[in-house]
Amino acid sequence: MKVLVVIPTYNEVENIAQIVGRARRNDVDVLIADDNSPDGTGQLADELADADPRVHVMHRAGKEGLGKAYLAAFGWGLERDYTHIVEMDADGSHRPEQLGRLLQRAAEPDRPDLVIGSRYVRGGSTVNWPLSRQILSRGGNLYIRLMLGLPANDVTAGYRVFRREILEQIGLDTVEASSYYFQTEMARRVHELGGTIAEVPVTFVERELGDSKLSGATFKESFGRTTALGIARWRRKLGLGS
Repeated sequence: MKVLVVIPTYNEVENIAQIVGRARRNDVDVLIADDNSPDGTGQLADELADADPRVHVMHRAGKEGLGKAYLAAFGWGLERDYTHIVEMDADGSHRPEQLGRLLQRAAEPDRPDLVIGSRYVRGGSTVNWPLSRQILSRGGNLYIRLMLGLPANDVTAGYRVFRREILEQIGLDTVEASSYYFQTEMARRVHELGGTIAEVPVTFVERELGDSKLSGATFKESFGRTTALGIARWRRKLGLGS
Protein backbone atom coordinates (compact mmCIF):
# COMPACT_ATOMS: atom_id res chain seq x y z
CA MET A 1 0.00 0.00 0.00
CA LYS A 2 1.07 3.53 -0.74
CA VAL A 3 -1.11 5.83 1.34
CA LEU A 4 -1.84 9.55 1.15
CA VAL A 5 -3.56 11.18 4.13
CA VAL A 6 -5.46 14.31 3.14
CA ILE A 7 -5.95 16.91 5.90
CA PRO A 8 -8.07 19.92 4.85
CA THR A 9 -7.47 23.05 6.91
CA TYR A 10 -9.02 26.42 7.57
CA ASN A 11 -7.72 28.24 10.64
CA GLU A 12 -6.10 25.19 12.25
CA VAL A 13 -2.75 26.73 13.22
CA GLU A 14 -3.17 25.44 16.78
CA ASN A 15 -3.62 21.84 15.66
CA ILE A 16 -1.90 21.12 12.36
CA ALA A 17 1.68 20.48 13.48
CA GLN A 18 0.82 17.84 16.08
CA ILE A 19 -1.79 16.16 13.88
CA VAL A 20 0.66 15.86 10.97
CA GLY A 21 3.35 14.54 13.29
CA ARG A 22 1.05 11.89 14.72
CA ALA A 23 -0.23 10.90 11.26
CA ARG A 24 3.31 10.49 9.91
CA ARG A 25 4.04 7.81 12.53
CA ASN A 26 1.89 5.51 10.36
CA ASP A 27 4.43 5.60 7.49
CA VAL A 28 2.11 7.57 5.21
CA ASP A 29 2.42 10.67 3.07
CA VAL A 30 0.39 13.72 4.11
CA LEU A 31 -1.21 16.40 1.95
CA ILE A 32 -2.42 19.52 3.76
CA ALA A 33 -5.11 21.25 1.69
CA ASP A 34 -5.33 24.78 3.10
CA ASP A 35 -8.12 27.14 2.07
CA ASN A 36 -6.04 30.32 2.47
CA SER A 37 -6.40 30.36 6.26
CA PRO A 38 -6.00 33.90 7.65
CA ASP A 39 -4.47 32.56 10.89
CA GLY A 40 -1.23 31.41 9.26
CA THR A 41 -2.03 27.71 8.90
CA GLY A 42 -0.76 27.70 5.33
CA GLN A 43 2.60 29.18 6.29
CA LEU A 44 3.04 26.66 9.08
CA ALA A 45 2.10 23.88 6.67
CA ASP A 46 4.88 25.04 4.34
CA GLU A 47 7.34 24.85 7.23
CA LEU A 48 6.23 21.29 7.99
CA ALA A 49 6.69 20.35 4.33
CA ASP A 50 10.15 21.92 4.24
CA ALA A 51 11.15 19.77 7.21
CA ASP A 52 9.67 16.50 5.88
CA PRO A 53 9.71 15.46 2.20
CA ARG A 54 6.66 13.25 2.74
CA VAL A 55 4.51 16.21 3.78
CA HIS A 56 2.97 18.24 0.96
CA VAL A 57 0.85 21.38 0.83
CA MET A 58 -1.92 22.45 -1.52
CA HIS A 59 -2.70 26.17 -1.26
CA ARG A 60 -6.25 26.92 -2.35
CA ALA A 61 -7.58 30.37 -3.20
CA GLY A 62 -10.21 30.50 -0.49
CA LYS A 63 -12.80 28.68 1.57
CA GLU A 64 -15.12 26.72 -0.73
CA GLY A 65 -16.26 23.97 1.60
CA LEU A 66 -14.92 20.68 2.88
CA GLY A 67 -16.01 18.70 -0.17
CA LYS A 68 -14.27 20.97 -2.65
CA ALA A 69 -11.03 20.75 -0.67
CA TYR A 70 -11.19 16.97 -0.58
CA LEU A 71 -12.00 16.68 -4.28
CA ALA A 72 -9.02 18.85 -5.22
CA ALA A 73 -6.76 16.82 -2.94
CA PHE A 74 -8.09 13.51 -4.27
CA GLY A 75 -7.26 14.70 -7.77
CA TRP A 76 -3.73 15.53 -6.63
CA GLY A 77 -3.37 12.04 -5.16
CA LEU A 78 -4.74 10.28 -8.23
CA GLU A 79 -2.16 12.04 -10.39
CA ARG A 80 0.45 10.17 -8.37
CA ASP A 81 0.82 6.47 -7.60
CA TYR A 82 -1.05 6.25 -4.29
CA THR A 83 -3.13 3.11 -3.83
CA HIS A 84 -5.28 4.52 -1.01
CA ILE A 85 -6.34 8.02 -0.01
CA VAL A 86 -7.41 8.85 3.54
CA GLU A 87 -9.65 11.61 4.87
CA MET A 88 -8.60 12.98 8.26
CA ASP A 89 -9.74 16.08 10.14
CA ALA A 90 -7.15 18.54 11.39
CA ASP A 91 -8.81 19.14 14.77
CA GLY A 92 -7.85 15.89 16.47
CA SER A 93 -11.33 14.38 16.39
CA HIS A 94 -9.92 11.67 14.11
CA ARG A 95 -7.16 10.11 16.16
CA PRO A 96 -4.13 9.36 13.96
CA GLU A 97 -3.26 6.54 16.35
CA GLN A 98 -6.35 4.68 15.08
CA LEU A 99 -5.43 5.02 11.41
CA GLY A 100 -3.62 1.68 11.49
CA ARG A 101 -6.84 -0.26 12.02
CA LEU A 102 -8.47 1.46 9.01
CA LEU A 103 -5.47 0.71 6.81
CA GLN A 104 -5.31 -2.89 8.05
CA ARG A 105 -8.95 -3.37 7.07
CA ALA A 106 -8.33 -1.74 3.67
CA ALA A 107 -5.50 -4.20 3.01
CA GLU A 108 -7.51 -7.35 3.76
CA PRO A 109 -8.11 -9.82 0.90
CA ASP A 110 -11.64 -8.60 0.12
CA ARG A 111 -10.14 -5.16 -0.70
CA PRO A 112 -13.03 -2.91 0.37
CA ASP A 113 -13.46 0.19 -1.77
CA LEU A 114 -14.30 2.37 1.21
CA VAL A 115 -13.37 1.85 4.86
CA ILE A 116 -15.18 4.08 7.34
CA GLY A 117 -13.95 4.78 10.84
CA SER A 118 -17.29 4.33 12.56
CA ARG A 119 -18.65 5.69 15.82
CA TYR A 120 -21.74 3.49 15.57
CA VAL A 121 -20.48 -0.08 15.35
CA ARG A 122 -19.48 -2.25 18.32
CA GLY A 123 -16.39 -0.70 19.89
CA GLY A 124 -16.94 2.74 18.41
CA SER A 125 -17.74 5.77 20.56
CA THR A 126 -17.84 9.55 20.91
CA VAL A 127 -16.15 11.59 23.63
CA ASN A 128 -17.27 14.97 25.03
CA TRP A 129 -20.48 15.10 23.01
CA PRO A 130 -23.66 16.45 24.61
CA LEU A 131 -26.71 14.19 24.46
CA SER A 132 -28.41 16.51 21.96
CA ARG A 133 -25.60 16.10 19.46
CA GLN A 134 -25.52 12.33 19.91
CA ILE A 135 -29.24 12.14 19.21
CA LEU A 136 -28.93 14.39 16.15
CA SER A 137 -26.02 12.39 14.72
CA ARG A 138 -27.48 8.94 15.37
CA GLY A 139 -30.92 10.01 14.16
CA GLY A 140 -29.45 11.59 11.04
CA ASN A 141 -27.50 8.46 10.17
CA LEU A 142 -30.57 6.27 10.66
CA TYR A 143 -32.61 8.56 8.41
CA ILE A 144 -29.92 8.48 5.70
CA ARG A 145 -29.71 4.69 5.80
CA LEU A 146 -33.48 4.30 5.52
CA MET A 147 -33.86 6.86 2.75
CA LEU A 148 -30.81 5.95 0.65
CA GLY A 149 -30.37 2.28 1.49
CA LEU A 150 -26.69 2.61 2.31
CA PRO A 151 -25.00 -0.38 4.01
CA ALA A 152 -23.20 1.57 6.75
CA ASN A 153 -24.02 2.64 10.28
CA ASP A 154 -22.00 5.87 10.20
CA VAL A 155 -22.52 7.35 6.75
CA THR A 156 -21.65 10.89 7.85
CA ALA A 157 -18.28 9.96 9.36
CA GLY A 158 -15.32 11.76 7.85
CA TYR A 159 -12.53 9.39 8.89
CA ARG A 160 -12.26 7.05 5.91
CA VAL A 161 -10.01 5.32 3.40
CA PHE A 162 -10.78 5.16 -0.32
CA ARG A 163 -9.22 2.72 -2.75
CA ARG A 164 -7.93 4.67 -5.76
CA GLU A 165 -9.88 2.54 -8.25
CA ILE A 166 -13.24 3.56 -6.77
CA LEU A 167 -12.31 7.25 -6.86
CA GLU A 168 -11.39 6.86 -10.52
CA GLN A 169 -14.75 5.23 -11.22
CA ILE A 170 -16.73 7.91 -9.40
CA GLY A 171 -15.38 10.72 -11.56
CA LEU A 172 -14.49 13.50 -9.16
CA ASP A 173 -15.62 16.23 -11.54
CA THR A 174 -19.21 14.95 -11.25
CA VAL A 175 -19.44 15.35 -7.44
CA GLU A 176 -21.25 18.56 -6.55
CA ALA A 177 -21.58 18.41 -2.75
CA SER A 178 -19.30 20.99 -1.16
CA SER A 179 -20.04 20.85 2.57
CA TYR A 180 -20.37 18.02 5.06
CA TYR A 181 -23.01 16.30 2.91
CA PHE A 182 -19.98 15.34 0.81
CA GLN A 183 -19.42 12.34 3.07
CA THR A 184 -22.90 10.96 2.44
CA GLU A 185 -22.65 11.67 -1.28
CA MET A 186 -19.34 9.83 -1.64
CA ALA A 187 -20.66 6.79 0.24
CA ARG A 188 -23.74 6.81 -1.97
CA ARG A 189 -21.60 6.93 -5.12
CA VAL A 190 -19.48 4.00 -3.93
CA HIS A 191 -22.58 1.93 -3.19
CA GLU A 192 -24.30 2.72 -6.49
CA LEU A 193 -21.17 1.67 -8.38
CA GLY A 194 -21.30 -1.71 -6.67
CA GLY A 195 -18.35 -0.90 -4.45
CA THR A 196 -17.90 -2.48 -1.03
CA ILE A 197 -18.10 -0.48 2.20
CA ALA A 198 -16.54 -1.70 5.46
CA GLU A 199 -16.61 -0.13 8.91
CA VAL A 200 -14.15 -0.34 11.77
CA PRO A 201 -14.73 1.11 15.24
CA VAL A 202 -13.07 4.38 16.22
CA THR A 203 -13.32 6.82 19.09
CA PHE A 204 -14.37 10.28 17.92
CA VAL A 205 -13.11 13.01 20.23
CA GLU A 206 -14.60 16.51 20.16
CA ARG A 207 -12.01 19.15 19.28
CA GLU A 208 -10.18 20.79 22.17
CA LEU A 209 -8.65 23.74 20.29
CA GLY A 210 -10.09 26.04 17.64
CA ASP A 211 -13.67 26.48 16.49
CA SER A 212 -16.05 23.94 14.97
CA LYS A 213 -16.94 24.45 11.29
CA LEU A 214 -20.40 22.85 11.67
CA SER A 215 -23.48 25.05 11.30
CA GLY A 216 -27.24 24.85 11.04
CA ALA A 217 -26.97 25.28 7.28
CA THR A 218 -24.85 22.12 7.16
CA PHE A 219 -27.62 19.99 8.66
CA LYS A 220 -30.26 21.70 6.53
CA GLU A 221 -28.36 20.85 3.35
CA SER A 222 -27.85 17.25 4.41
CA PHE A 223 -31.52 16.77 5.29
CA GLY A 224 -32.73 18.39 2.08
CA ARG A 225 -30.48 16.44 -0.26
CA THR A 226 -31.10 13.15 1.52
CA THR A 227 -34.86 13.65 1.43
CA ALA A 228 -34.95 14.51 -2.28
CA LEU A 229 -32.76 11.55 -3.26
CA GLY A 230 -34.60 9.23 -0.89
CA ILE A 231 -38.03 10.11 -2.24
CA ALA A 232 -36.81 9.50 -5.80
CA ARG A 233 -35.31 6.17 -4.74
CA TRP A 234 -38.49 4.99 -3.02
CA ARG A 235 -40.65 6.06 -5.93
CA ARG A 236 -38.52 3.93 -8.24
CA LYS A 237 -38.72 0.98 -5.86
CA LEU A 238 -42.52 1.29 -5.73
CA GLY A 239 -42.75 1.57 -9.50
CA LEU A 240 -43.96 5.18 -9.40
CA GLY A 241 -41.20 6.53 -11.64
CA SER A 242 -38.67 9.17 -10.64
